[in-house]
Amino acid sequence: MLQVRKLEPYKDDQGNEIVYSGEVREEKIDIRFKGANNRLVIAPDADVKDLLVTFTGDNGEIEIERTTKRRAGLRFELRCGHESRIRIGENVGCAGRTFLSAVEGVSVTIGADVMFAKHIEVRGDDTHPIFDVRSEKRVNPSQSIVVGEHVWIAKHAVVMGGVSIGSGSVIGFRSIVTSNIPNNCIAVGAPARVVRRNIAWERPEVVGRRPNELYPRKGEKSEPYWNLTDDDASPAAPVVKAQPRKKQRLLVRVLPGPVRRVAKKYRTAKK
Repeated sequence: MLQVRKLEPYKDDQGNEIVYSGEVREEKIDIRFKGANNRLVIAPDADVKDLLVTFTGDNGEIEIERTTKRRAGLRFELRCGHESRIRIGENVGCAGRTFLSAVEGVSVTIGADVMFAKHIEVRGDDTHPIFDVRSEKRVNPSQSIVVGEHVWIAKHAVVMGGVSIGSGSVIGFRSIVTSNIPNNCIAVGAPARVVRRNIAWERPEVVGRRPNELYPRKGEKSEPYWNLTDDDASPAAPVVKAQPRKKQRLLVRVLPGPVRRVAKKYRTAKK
């Protein structure tokens, strides 16, 4: 395993790469490569506060976009497996470290302006396989996740594989999302169910407001996310384009001399 403790440009002989041109960061940075040809791309102005990244396989890709507005900062534990992808959009904020997991070729996509509270998991996998005893077939394959824009996910919530959450929605405290949630609604419970539609939410806190104060204040309304709920408008799962594999050379060095010479002539003829 290769381990990097600084957020800065990086490349190794296994094809792993960190693409980043911002200020070098050392505090709370832990990036681990257990495979090859993995790529971590972070915008130079992303407000990274706490980052633990583990690439558990080959050809994984993680992209973290910029922070241009006042947010709580980016605090993530990211697990990315073989041929998998994690994408975090612009102006995402996390009150505590949020766990995202994409393995077995699936993707986890987080839209712009998403607000994560503390102790949240967004996981496309269950970590361990489960089988049907009679058929011996696996019953819990990993699946992709899409969280739309301007979604508020409250404390201790979990988003499971194969679901999408529409833009402008709220996921309640300790909810477990196991099915698609439309836009601009509130979903609560385990499993989460929609309890109210046609809602909008704003970031400014109410803890310092006066009784009976009018909402929202001037300039607080995020107009693009004030929409009626449309049950057919949940974001579709993205198509994940795997990174091209590097051609693997034949391990001919262990073959007998005559066989190596024949192989060499064959390769020359092919060129």
